[in-house]
Amino acid sequence: MTATELSKPAIASSSAAAKPYDSYRWARNSYTRTGRLIDIWRFVLLILFYNWLDAKNWSYGGAPSDEKRAKRRRTRAIWIRETMLHLGPTFIKVGQFFSTRADLFPAEYVEELSKLQDRVPAFDYELVVTLVERELGQPLERVYLFFDPTPLAAASLGQVHRAQIRSGDEVVVKVQRPGLHRLFAIDLDILRGIAEFFQYRTRWGKGGRDWIGIYEECRRTLWEEVDYLNEGRNADTFRRNFRNETRVEVPRVYWRYSSPAMLTLEYMPGIKVSDVEALTAAGVDRADIAQLGARAYLKQVLEDGFFHADPHPGNIAVRPDGTMIFYDFGMMGRVQTNTKDKMMSLMASIVTRDADAMVQAMIELGALQPTGDVGPVRRSMQYMLDNFMDQPMDSHAAVSMAEIGDDLYDLARDQPFRFPATFTFVMRAFSTLEGLGKVLDPQFNFMAVAQPYATELMSDRIEAGANTLIDQIGKQAAQFTNTSLSLPRRIEETLTKFEQGDIRVRTRAVETDRLLRQLAVLGTATVYAIILGTLLLTATQLLIAGFVKFAIAAFVLAGLAAIAVIQSLMRARRSRRL
Repeated sequence: MTATELSKPAIASSSAAAKPYDSYRWARNSYTRTGRLIDIWRFVLLILFYNWLDAKNWSYGGAPSDEKRAKRRRTRAIWIRETMLHLGPTFIKVGQFFSTRADLFPAEYVEELSKLQDRVPAFDYELVVTLVERELGQPLERVYLFFDPTPLAAASLGQVHRAQIRSGDEVVVKVQRPGLHRLFAIDLDILRGIAEFFQYRTRWGKGGRDWIGIYEECRRTLWEEVDYLNEGRNADTFRRNFRNETRVEVPRVYWRYSSPAMLTLEYMPGIKVSDVEALTAAGVDRADIAQLGARAYLKQVLEDGFFHADPHPGNIAVRPDGTMIFYDFGMMGRVQTNTKDKMMSLMASIVTRDADAMVQAMIELGALQPTGDVGPVRRSMQYMLDNFMDQPMDSHAAVSMAEIGDDLYDLARDQPFRFPATFTFVMRAFSTLEGLGKVLDPQFNFMAVAQPYATELMSDRIEAGANTLIDQIGKQAAQFTNTSLSLPRRIEETLTKFEQGDIRVRTRAVETDRLLRQLAVLGTATVYAIILGTLLLTATQLLIAGFVKFAIAAFVLAGLAAIAVIQSLMRARRSRRL
C-alpha cells in the first residue's frame, strides 16, 4: 500500500454510531473543564430529581401498579444509557462497571447499562495515523505494507484496524481514542466529588453503602483498561492457559508494535458465534460449539481463576473446523485460589441443600454482610435451594442461570447482600453464554454442562485431600444425627429455662422506632434542602451567563424541591406528635 493510500480518510464503519465523532462535545479540543462539570452535575441532579419524582404516587396519575413502575424504570434506564453514551468514554466504562453491580440498581438499569458496548462512534482516520506514527516513531508506510482505513470495530476506548506489517504477517491494530487520558483525569476528579456527595450528603451513603470505595474500585478498573500493554499481558496469560486446548485459539501479541496507546495482535478471522446461518452454511455443529463455549468458560473460572469478563458474541468467533477464537482482553476477572476454594464450598452447600453452609460461604466470599440475624436470608436461600434442586437438569423446566441470577438479585434488594464485581461478572457471563448457547442449540442448558464439570473437579480435589464434597456430606449427616438424638433433651432444657426466666425475649422499643422514623424524615428533608440550594445556585449562574430558558427550568425544579422540603418537615412534625 502506498503512502497516498495510507492517508485516505476512513469510510464510515458499520460498527460506529450514525452520529459523527466530532459532533460529541467531549471529543472537541475546545471542551473545557467547566463545561464538563456542568454537563456531569446536570446529569446527576436530574437522576436525583427523577428518583424523587418516581417515588410519588401522583406522578403516575394515581396509585401505581407494578407494571407502571417497571415501565417507568425501563424509561429511566434507557435515558441513563443514552446520556452516558453522549457523555463519552469515561461514562460508557462507568456504566459498564455499574452493570455488574446488581446489588445497587434494579434489573432494568443493569440490563440497559450492559448495552453500552453496542453503539460507539468511530473517530477519523487522520487521527489514527497521527497516533500510530507518534507511538511507533516513524511514518506509517515504513511499518505497514497495508493499513485499512475502515475500522473493523469501534469501542468506548478505541477502535480496531486491519493491517499487514513488513514481515508479511496480517495483524489487527487497536488504537486508543485521542485525548482519552485528559478526559479520564477530568472526569474522575469530578466523579470523586459526586461520590463524596452521595457518601456524606444523602441517605444512600448513610445507609451503609460505601460510595467512596465503589469510586476507588471503578477508578482502578478504568486506568487498567486504558493501558493497552495491560490488555496485551492479559491476552498472553489467556493464551497460555489454553495452550493445551486444541479447539480454543487466542491471538498472539506483537509487542514490537504495541504501546500503552496501541496494541497489535495476530489477525484471526472467524465466523461470529451468533451468526447461526453462516455457521450452518460452513457445516459447523452448533450444539457442539455451545458445549465448547460453556466448558471453556468453566475452565477459566474454576481452574484458571482468570476469565474473560465480557464474553458477548462480538468477542467470540468460530472457524469452519469448529475451533473457537476469543478476542478483546481489556475486561478480565480474577478468582483467587482461596476464593476458588470458597466457591467450591458454596457449590457443595448447594448440592447438599444446606442453607446454613450456603450463608456462611456467601459471607466468606464477601457477597453477604454478616448481621445479627441472618434468619430471613437463610430461609430465603433454603426456599431457593428446595426449588432449584427439585428440577432435573435435562428437563424443559430446569432452572437457568438467568433465573438463578434474577432470584439472587431480587433477594439482594431486601437483604444485606453486596455482590463483588467478580461474582457479578461471573453470573452475567454465565447468563450471556447460556443465552448464546440457546441461540446455537435450543436444547442447550448451561447447568447440565456445569454440573458434571464441577463434579469432576470436586472429585479431583477429593483425591488431592482437599475439603471435599463427601466431607461436607459426612459432616452434615453427623450433625443431623447428633441433633436428632439430642432434640428431646434440648426441648426439655429450653422449657426449663423459660420457666426459670433465663430466656430473654427481644422486643422493639416504640419510642426508639418513633425517633428513628423522625430522623429518617429529617434526613430526607436535608437531602431535598441540598438539592434546592444546588438548583438555586445553578439557576442563578445560568441566568448570569444568559441561558434564560435553562435558568427558568432550574428555578422550576428548585420550586419542586422546596415543596418536598416543606412536606418532609411537616411529616417530621407529625411524627413527633405520635
